[in-house]
Amino acid sequence: MGTRRDFLKGFLASGAAATAGVVASPVLARETRQRPPEGLGLLYDATLCVGCKACVAACKQANNNPAEFSTTDHLWDTPLDTSGYTFNIIKMYRNGTMDVKDQETNGYAFMKTSCMHCADPSCVSACPVSAMTKDPVTGVVGYNADKCIGCRYCVAACPFGIPKYQYDSPTGRIGKCELCRHRYKDGHYSACAEVCPTGATLYGKTSDLLVEAKRRIALKPGVPAKFPRGKLGGPDQSYETPAGKYLQHVYGEKEYGGTQVLKLSGVSFAKVGMPDLPPDAAAAMSETIQHALYGNLIMPFAVLGAMTYVAKRNVKPDDESSDKEGS
Repeated sequence: MGTRRDFLKGFLASGAAATAGVVASPVLARETRQRPPEGLGLLYDATLCVGCKACVAACKQANNNPAEFSTTDHLWDTPLDTSGYTFNIIKMYRNGTMDVKDQETNGYAFMKTSCMHCADPSCVSACPVSAMTKDPVTGVVGYNADKCIGCRYCVAACPFGIPKYQYDSPTGRIGKCELCRHRYKDGHYSACAEVCPTGATLYGKTSDLLVEAKRRIALKPGVPAKFPRGKLGGPDQSYETPAGKYLQHVYGEKEYGGTQVLKLSGVSFAKVGMPDLPPDAAAAMSETIQHALYGNLIMPFAVLGAMTYVAKRNVKPDDESSDKEGS
């Protein structure tokens, strides 16, 4: 009997030591993933935006999303933020007398809010069932409702607060911009860029959009310049207008490991609602820790499984042991 106890004690000690050794091993973050070379995205130029919200209406129509009301008359679609049924919205910065557009003091400005299609998206990393995916060619962060289990990890993981849960859905769904990828087969592209009358939202390869963004911030304010509309590299719909006064910063070029949606503004990005993020994506560290944790759980389960087997094999039923003692 003493031998059996010694064996089990030794087995427990060795299993615990092996588990502790694995868990204590250092976890090093992988490299932040880069944008695909052919990745698609948007360039939003707040200095060109007039706040017409044609992009909001076009997005609703393209995705068959219902109107959302924030007023009692229920006459107009008036969402206050992105939601499970509003994937794109224009917000407004206001200060003082609001006399001058794209001016922080006594001015106003617009900002488009939608999925940034991160190069290394946290929503994809956090999703346990691969309902969130990043296309290796286009880089579009897509969503598959058939795989979704409604855990909402993507909602919590996104630093931009983009994926939103449709709480009225009996099956549980997430709503977010997918760059209108369902329209590509018909020769269309992102509806918000297709309808934008000023070219404030421009569609194209992110690498080309970045070049265009840097061209713009190098322009002298007030000097007439050409601005393309619709799809960069598509049919020429450019027009001429005086260049705005830009911050010397292309938002999304480096934030959070880079995004495929880039933004320009004349007002501080913090003041127009964009988060101040580091150059490395949190997904690089969190995914490494997550995978190491799940992988290391194999050791405890293996130890417990072996212990259960040994215990069942060596411990006799009560009736059997009592019969032997009686004899």
